[in-house]
Amino acid sequence: TSKTAVEWFNALLRQSEENISDLFSKYRLSEALMEVYNLLRDEFSSWYLEMIKPAYGTPMDKATYEATLSIFEKLLQLLHPFMPFITEEIWQNLRERKDGESIMVSVMPIPGKYDENFLNTFENTKEVIAGIRTIRKQNNIAFKDAISLRVKSNDRYPLQFESIICKMGNIQDVEMVSDTVKGAWSFICDTVEYFIPAVGEVNTEEVRAKLQADLAYAQGFLASVMKKLSNEKFVHGAPAQVVENERKKQADAEAKIKAIEQQLAELK
Repeated sequence: TSKTAVEWFNALLRQSEENISDLFSKYRLSEALMEVYNLLRDEFSSWYLEMIKPAYGTPMDKATYEATLSIFEKLLQLLHPFMPFITEEIWQNLRERKDGESIMVSVMPIPGKYDENFLNTFENTKEVIAGIRTIRKQNNIAFKDAISLRVKSNDRYPLQFESIICKMGNIQDVEMVSDTVKGAWSFICDTVEYFIPAVGEVNTEEVRAKLQADLAYAQGFLASVMKKLSNEKFVHGAPAQVVENERKKQADAEAKIKAIEQQLAELK
């Protein structure tokens, strides 16, 4: 899990370094600051540190510790132009430094290559974890209580991040299924259907209401996409990649609507 987390954050860091370098070149300093702020608060503090946190009473392995120090050093360097004094103080205390060494004259992180599909897959993984946590909250299932997860077979399931899903959602076992799981709480993420076998009785009416709300949202989203794609000026005038992205949104929304409608039909 920690190795995967380090790989993900380093890829995300390279993407942010690229964005920040571009913003600096255009003198859009406030946007550069927000990029660093969100990277530190939302990704490093809220996700990365939780993913690498060892089990209670277990020390962190050396490889993860060293990787995290290196990541934090780069974050401090990105933040240094905006907060010079506190970042210098922290940087000096992270490791043993030579006389005269300073973050102020250190080499800023140089943007490197990253896999955008890898990062997008992790964004979907975060949504899966959020879905699991929502079901826990709605049904008063304590995080300390391990639960099972069933996944309807779909090639968009983020298998490479399954260990992260299990750790962050306290999932004791994952099983791929071919049909809808009866008597289970469910949610959909990136057209993949997830089921959590119920602990106690499932309130069918609540499940139906949630699915109907999701259906209405997906239908509204699809309508907005179709409005764009029905505009000939947009289709012929916008960059090809922009139009392709809208067509992908259309396909995803249609697949999600179909999955929700199937779940609603099976509830009757």
